[in-house]
Amino acid sequence: MQIMRTNRRQILQGYREIGYAVQRSVKLQRSFHFTPKADLIVVEKSAYRMRLFSHGQELQSFRVALGRGSSGNKVREGDNKVPEGTYRIAGRNPHSTFHLSLRIGYPTPEQARMAQARGINPGGDVMIHGIRRGLGWIGPLHRYLDWTRGCIAVTDNEMDEIWRWMPDGTVIVIEP
Repeated sequence: MQIMRTNRRQILQGYREIGYAVQRSVKLQRSFHFTPKADLIVVEKSAYRMRLFSHGQELQSFRVALGRGSSGNKVREGDNKVPEGTYRIAGRNPHSTFHLSLRIGYPTPEQARMAQARGINPGGDVMIHGIRRGLGWIGPLHRYLDWTRGCIAVTDNEMDEIWRWMPDGTVIVIEP
């Protein structure tokens, strides 16, 4: 029986070769990594849940915090309620005071006409966003209180994920 002897240099060289192969493999995987794109968001206000779909398949579900204006549909600026209805993601703000934010296309032209006929301002700036910059450490604890001014809030890590999956123009349905 022959015992193989290796020296430190041979061991280190072996680790380098393995490391190079692993690093190369990871780079190849990253170059072919596919991020799914959502084509529908459904927010169930009563369940405090937001679900992302792609071609009818649920991609992910998130627990959310909502507007502090109690339940019900948004009627006017300052009521702190989350609107209900069908909208689209109308833009994104990487410099938001709330980590990242996706603008919801509220009010629709019809909602704006109805508000004008009643002589009220329907409001706007309704977003899906993370936690206020500097407070991201709160994480999931933010869900224990409805704290937004009519927006839909998730953790910063969740917002990073949503940001990647959500192209502008994606349909969002907000249900009571």
